[in-house]
Amino acid sequence: MKIVKTILFVAGGLVLVALIAAALMPKSYTVTVSETINRPKAEVYDYLKIFANQKEYSEWTKPDPNLQPVISGVDGTVGSKSYWKSSNPDVGEGSQTITAMSDNEIALDLEFISPMEGHGKVVNKFESKDSTTTVVTVSTAFDAPFPMNLPSILIGKPMIEKTEKQILVNVKQIMEAKK
Repeated sequence: MKIVKTILFVAGGLVLVALIAAALMPKSYTVTVSETINRPKAEVYDYLKIFANQKEYSEWTKPDPNLQPVISGVDGTVGSKSYWKSSNPDVGEGSQTITAMSDNEIALDLEFISPMEGHGKVVNKFESKDSTTTVVTVSTAFDAPFPMNLPSILIGKPMIEKTEKQILVNVKQIMEAKK
């Protein structure tokens, strides 16, 4: 019986420490990754603004090769939306909508429905280094309310950073192969 009490006491202490840590951690975070692509800015921008192109490079949809996102509006313009729903929990259900565009930036809203609800904002920035080289920077911001901020920041943030970096590497390989 003493062992059970000790285990319960230790488990309760760990939960308390985790809750205190979560209370002290930020309730939002941003992941920013960049990649230099040896293609002109307009070409990279025009490729990345089209939701339909994501099937070629997105790491987020790879776990469901049969996924067929539904694109509404005029793909690649403000207001266009890509909605997906997968039975694979690694892909889940959600949507992304282009909310703003300029010559150097594309902003999107993300809505996750399952496996967990959540919202995020993505800003893709495009910077010409010269006439044939573009730096793409993707910043993804998420709200992470208490107590989910603890696993979101400790586990989710590194996973998102790794995945977003791989996506840009994929885009680089695709774009540079088009020479």
